[in-house]
Amino acid sequence: MSTTETTTIGLPTGVWAVDRVHSSIGFAVRHSGVMTFKGTFDEYVARLEDGRLEGTAKVASVRVDDPQLAGHLQTPDFFDAELHPELRFVSHSLEREGDRVSIAGELTLRGTTNPVELAGTISGPITDAYGKQRLGLELETTVNRRDYGINWGMELPSGEPMLADDVTITADLALVQG
Repeated sequence: MSTTETTTIGLPTGVWAVDRVHSSIGFAVRHSGVMTFKGTFDEYVARLEDGRLEGTAKVASVRVDDPQLAGHLQTPDFFDAELHPELRFVSHSLEREGDRVSIAGELTLRGTTNPVELAGTISGPITDAYGKQRLGLELETTVNRRDYGINWGMELPSGEPMLADDVTITADLALVQG
């Protein structure tokens, strides 16, 4: 399927914008072989329009608990924010079966674009207390960071990598029809 085609099954039409107060974009990766390291992006946009989901996140807005690490994530070792200031997702197809949704598209990170499949749940649409139509998407995909040129690494004394290659990306989106 080319990047301009979109198929939808059982999804509402129209324009749906992200409600940032009730949404989040994040990532998680296994670190030191014993725990999962998580981060989020504070600045992002997402839009569902007639079955096409698109979104971007500003790399400079990455939030983690350690300011020094947040700075390291901006460098060429990781996101390379100076050359690649945003992440981008564009869907090709969306399919709904009950409360399950599957979204095929392309993720661009560090100037590299690869196909990804987001899977998760969909809620709604429903009418909220203020008469607005709302739709919820809880989505997840796992990518190999090395496929996007994020090759930083270090070995633990056991020989295991300090940082896993698989990164889980999550998008919990509250969308409002507008």
